[in-house]
Amino acid sequence: MNKTVSDIASLKIVSPPVTLREIALERMRDAIISGLFAPGQRLVERTLCDQLGVSRSVIREVIRHLQAEGLVDIAKQGPVVASMDWHGARQIYDIRAALESSAVADCARAADIETKDKLRLVLDELDQNSRRNEPPTVLDVTTRFYEIIFAAAGHDIAWEIVSRLNSRISRLRVMTLSTTNRSVSGPAQLREIFAAIERNDPDAAAKACREHIAAAARLAESLLQKED
Repeated sequence: MNKTVSDIASLKIVSPPVTLREIALERMRDAIISGLFAPGQRLVERTLCDQLGVSRSVIREVIRHLQAEGLVDIAKQGPVVASMDWHGARQIYDIRAALESSAVADCARAADIETKDKLRLVLDELDQNSRRNEPPTVLDVTTRFYEIIFAAAGHDIAWEIVSRLNSRISRLRVMTLSTTNRSVSGPAQLREIFAAIERNDPDAAAKACREHIAAAARLAESLLQKED
């Protein structure tokens, strides 16, 4: 019996199942980013097994993954939540400023009506969630905003780099979002970036992006140096 192209195509897994490890990883990542697990806190395998309802082998895989993301360090007493300091944060903001300002400039040059509509919808969603004070959703929406920009700019490799830093970027965003007025000023600054993209002005888009990141960096520096 001959198989048709459609028969072969039907084998494709469109939505692969989410594994227990992936669920545990997401829960642990969110807990660290949100501050539920504090910097320097020990991550005890047995306790985590009880909290998440998974085996030690799953917990060990999750911890290895989080270590690769920069969220977990291995100390003498075992795995601990990675601490944040201004030295490391400054490097992240410098990388963001270089990659994001270049991406928004090229997005502004290339943006068509479809890209602008996507960005407008995402910013509307961001405004709604900022008013509700829902940091996890704000993080997700902000990430989508930049993902659209990098895709429209054709900066695929740069987005891979940003994605690898995303967990640490998210920790810094949560920290700054918790401060007075940042949940208002942050989205307003993203609106300025979008306004420049909407009128296809690359120089203004890059400038607005750099100013947005510089404002976040100043706030993070103030907060992190208070903790030292």
